[in-house]
Amino acid sequence: MPSLGWLELPHGLRLSDRDPAQFRHALCEAMNAHLATVHGVADNPDEATIDNTLVALERAAAPLRRVTAALDAVCAAHTSPEMRGLHSEMGPRLAAHHDALYLDRALWRRITHLVKRRDALDVDAESDELLSRYHRDFVRAGAKLPDADRARVGELNQEIAALQIDFAQRLVAEANDLAVFVTDADELAGLADDAVAAAAAAARAAGHPDGYLITLALPTVQPVLTHLHNRALRERLHHASTVRGSRGNEHDTTALLVRILTARARRAALLDYRTHADYRIEIGTAGTARAVVDTLSRLVPAAVAQARKEAARLQGIADVDGVQLAAWDWPYYAEKARREDIGIDEATLRPYFCLDSVLVAGVFQAASELYGLIFAERADIVAYHPDVRAFEVFDGDRSPVGIVLFDFHARPTKQGGAWMHTLVPQSRLLGDKAVVTVVLNITKPSPGDPCLMSFFEVRTLFHEFGHALHALLSDVRFPRFSGTAVPQDFVEYPAQINEMCMYWPELLTGYARHHATGAVLPNEHVERVREAATFHQGHATTEFLAAALVDLAWHQLDNPEEITDPIAFEQATLNRAGFTLAAIPPRYRTPYFEHIFASEHYSAGYYAYLWSEIYDAATVRWFGDTSGPRRAAGEQFRRKVLARGGTGDALSFVRDLIGGNPDVEPLLRRRRLLEVSG
Repeated sequence: MPSLGWLELPHGLRLSDRDPAQFRHALCEAMNAHLATVHGVADNPDEATIDNTLVALERAAAPLRRVTAALDAVCAAHTSPEMRGLHSEMGPRLAAHHDALYLDRALWRRITHLVKRRDALDVDAESDELLSRYHRDFVRAGAKLPDADRARVGELNQEIAALQIDFAQRLVAEANDLAVFVTDADELAGLADDAVAAAAAAARAAGHPDGYLITLALPTVQPVLTHLHNRALRERLHHASTVRGSRGNEHDTTALLVRILTARARRAALLDYRTHADYRIEIGTAGTARAVVDTLSRLVPAAVAQARKEAARLQGIADVDGVQLAAWDWPYYAEKARREDIGIDEATLRPYFCLDSVLVAGVFQAASELYGLIFAERADIVAYHPDVRAFEVFDGDRSPVGIVLFDFHARPTKQGGAWMHTLVPQSRLLGDKAVVTVVLNITKPSPGDPCLMSFFEVRTLFHEFGHALHALLSDVRFPRFSGTAVPQDFVEYPAQINEMCMYWPELLTGYARHHATGAVLPNEHVERVREAATFHQGHATTEFLAAALVDLAWHQLDNPEEITDPIAFEQATLNRAGFTLAAIPPRYRTPYFEHIFASEHYSAGYYAYLWSEIYDAATVRWFGDTSGPRRAAGEQFRRKVLARGGTGDALSFVRDLIGGNPDVEPLLRRRRLLEVSG
């Protein structure tokens, strides 16, 4: 049984600690120790080797990486004003620390020396790739620049880090401030009893002696719109969602995001890139920003055409109520259409999707069938919040694989959305197994009630656990390549692959059981669940493409500071691209587009979800075409993709697996765009 040392951090810090003073001390100590080791490597009088330079750097980075990962986890999932203050303080300092490594002249000379001697080095493929990666990262950080420009890049990095943290914190505060308060229970007609109880509990937690509070999810379309009969309340919720960050109050993000964009654009110019989009996409599998824009733009007419057909169908239903279809009506009437066209609805499914069953008989069982994994809950592991549940993961031979922490429930101290976060990356060099968190925002039920999930939440859990599997099943030597350390437009691929498992008929009948009776989801519903997965793909693709192209438009600007009205810029971008359906806003509007402004991971990279889905759809077809046991196919996917992390060309991993280049046709067919794409 592995030790709890996996969750013990350097300098006496533990994951359960939320004292800013302890975090500050641990971070400062870890930065000092790291910098001292880096200077020792840079000033080493011996000739540079892979071991005394790159391997030494990999070892030196581990303690600081672990502390910063813990800080990021706590600040995203269970923050406080004090922790937010610490995050704001330490963000720029960590950026400066990063620059102290990548802009160190002596270290750069050692790496260039290794590159020049590359042909004479007798190293394995992963070590050779490590050299390539370090050299590339140093160049992209500005190592070749004159001293003044290098210093300016460092200043911009610190500025960007501080602004991104500010953006994230404003959004949390804005979402809490805009939660919709309802006094009359009759207004909540259509919501399930557990959802009404959760809204009542949220109101009490927010200090209301009575009434109901509907909190906001991260995307534009709020999940509760699907069920609420009260159109006026639907409109209130939609309005609250879409004005986030643009109300001119202390949480307004519009001027802040322009500052982020401007700093990124200036840094890109210093690094000799035309735009930030070119800088970011260069290291992805897509290659160039132009290639991404061209591909996405070609999909817009087909997506919008399909969405228009869907809108016409919904308008026909809405006409019965005398309603002119608007954005806040779409989910409601789409649910009616789903009931009529497929014969199944959210209210019918929810009683069959109990969290514990979905987790154990669904998510875990799928991982067992594909990869032979075994899961054991660890009640002794204490994390940053009492709701967090820990599971140890083993291979079939009982050898340890890692630990996964699940944080399921929404709370005011948590950011919106869902994510996987790596606390400890797998590494043979350091002897570390992966420790990861899977974070969702499911409404917490009242004590004694089951936690029932929507269809979307079930899919989200399978998706995020796919990211966790990428980290847990990594088998690399160097932390730099561990798990999800792959190009941004590839990182969603394993997560999307894991979504396919939720639709296996035999798995569905195992985890989809009525919470009260234990009855299996009726056979006639199983196929309908599979069909529901591709329902209204015109809407889904249109709202996604709108957000992705807005992201790219922002990050292809030479002078973002000239934009005085971000909302107008967004609308002009949408109009030019052909998004003319007012009833389908972008999945994220600019002022609350957390993916691209709260960090750099998805900046000019939101397209990655669809790009990864090209690989995903082709691979799902490969799984379907593969003869033999499912476990054999899973082992191939584990060995050829998951285990390899970022140790090579990501696209070549897919080619090796499926035996050729992934084609876009399976994606178009899945999204029902094939017949309208020409």
